[in-house]
Amino acid sequence: MKIRFDRNEVAGAFGDIGTDFPLIVGMILVGGLDSASVLIMFGVMQLFSGFVYRMPMPVQPLKAMAAIVITQQLGGNVLYGGGLAIGVIMLFLHLTRLIDWLARVVPKAVIRGIQFGLGMKLALLALQDYAAAEGTGGYLLASVAFFIAILLLGNRKYPPAILIIGLGIAYAFAFKVDGGAFSTAFGLSLPEFYTPEWSDVLTGFVLLTLPQIPLSLGNSILATKQIAEDLFPERGVTVRKITATYSLMNLVNPFFSGIPTCHGSGGIVGHYTFGGRTGGSVVLYGLFYLVFGLFLSRGFDTIVHIFPLPVLGILLLFEGLGLMVLVRDQVQPKADLVIALLVGVIAGGVRYGFVIGLLAGTLLFYMKEKGWTGIRNDDSGAGLAG
Repeated sequence: MKIRFDRNEVAGAFGDIGTDFPLIVGMILVGGLDSASVLIMFGVMQLFSGFVYRMPMPVQPLKAMAAIVITQQLGGNVLYGGGLAIGVIMLFLHLTRLIDWLARVVPKAVIRGIQFGLGMKLALLALQDYAAAEGTGGYLLASVAFFIAILLLGNRKYPPAILIIGLGIAYAFAFKVDGGAFSTAFGLSLPEFYTPEWSDVLTGFVLLTLPQIPLSLGNSILATKQIAEDLFPERGVTVRKITATYSLMNLVNPFFSGIPTCHGSGGIVGHYTFGGRTGGSVVLYGLFYLVFGLFLSRGFDTIVHIFPLPVLGILLLFEGLGLMVLVRDQVQPKADLVIALLVGVIAGGVRYGFVIGLLAGTLLFYMKEKGWTGIRNDDSGAGLAG
């Protein structure tokens, strides 16, 4: 597949920013990370993924790790150690082919449930937190952005994301930009080299890697492979390839003070929903972070508060909805739909829901196959034995 850089790829480039940017900002501010290093390495990994896969296979922060770092106020040394630890684990899964076994064992209904739960989380985050971030003006801004998205969603000639991002930029310059403060942001910055210590790797493994592994297996690898197969079957993306690039990124990032990263099914959906069809959208997205880190990171604290969150929230909302509607291919047999929705509710609404949903859903599926549950495997009823 040839990489393109047309207007649809430009629009698709920002389909995942509503998920990534707030997490990156939170980790930098709370963890005391070097903003230039984080932004540059995040951009480099986007370019790496875009050129390797030549499809919208974006790179995302590890969500569980990011949430723990932000809520527990952990430092960069623990984060880098945890990132290196998960890189080694993913390399092990790749080399031993255990990831292939997991891909065979976990049923599609469970994967769809994990995607549904993640989509529900993203949609609720967009509606509850992002839309209200600017007060009354934020709700109005979000309403306009929502109307643009509904009106132009799927339009290849006038991709809605470009207009939505333009709306956010116009709002920022009209109400939030301080020209004097903005001018101090310019200057060349480079990543800082860092060597994780064994104690940091061990601490990071216990505090960050263990909670992250279930989400990574369910969403970053298995669900991502399923999305790639759904949208780009001709690419032949395998779980081993996804695990390999996941591992490589995290074996490199810590040594350049970069945050741990993964792939994600939501990221592909986000880019695809707003127009991305090749690796061009991911490359353009990466250039955004690369330029930011290289030339504007000195004014990071000022710049990150300029772009309005309600606009990012609308992009995030449609990414979440795009994930949720994928469950439609589990309508028949109805028993699989019941399992998918159950996994989705657990994943989206329970603490550690992704690991609980993954395990419970897989167990329930095989119990259903053996006839050990009240869930019927036929299409005639509602999916439950009467």
